Amino acid sequence: MKTYRDHYFLKAKRENYPARSVYKLKEMDARFRLLKPGMKVLDLGAAPGSWSLYAAERVGASGHVLGCDLQTTGTVFPANVTFLQENVFERTEDFERLLDEAGPFDLVMSDMAPRTTGTRFTDQARSLELCLEAVKVADRWLKPGGSFIAKIFMGPDFQELAQALKKRFSSVKTFKPNSSRAESKEIFEVGMGYKGGPEEAAKRAEA
Repeated sequence: MKTYRDHYFLKAKRENYPARSVYKLKEMDARFRLLKPGMKVLDLGAAPGSWSLYAAERVGASGHVLGCDLQTTGTVFPANVTFLQENVFERTEDFERLLDEAGPFDLVMSDMAPRTTGTRFTDQARSLELCLEAVKVADRWLKPGGSFIAKIFMGPDFQELAQALKKRFSSVKTFKPNSSRAESKEIFEVGMGYKGGPEEAAKRAEA
């Protein structure tokens, strides 16, 4: 597998982040002001840990970051980060109990990506599936007024995610970080001002 030693790859090494993806989150934070001291953050697809490390810096000692991923990581995290090897699709009772105890969260963020097959439409469909599962997690554990980030591979199903977020958030933005590789199909959907899930939306429609 080819390693891309580009500007952001080298910058991450210099700044002691395990992956270049940290700069995508930094750009979104700079644009939308998503992270503040004292916040609680849930990081889905957290390995190898760059997003969790940056979020921990921003929320400080009074905040907390809970990261989870199917894969483990050798990254050493500060005291305000808890990392678990867990499957967000098959949440155990113990994992859900921990989410209940750690939440509700001010920000749910997902950098989850499917194992790519090389077939564009298959990869896009699997990416959407991951995003919609992240939305379900947000519906259960995101605070009112909270924010949400999800990476998705751009394709014909993209609007399904966009519409799901527009029903739930006061503001939804599509963002392509400069640190994303030009050839990458990934984009990020950012939801701000969480209004609630489907039940809350139905109540608003009836009001």
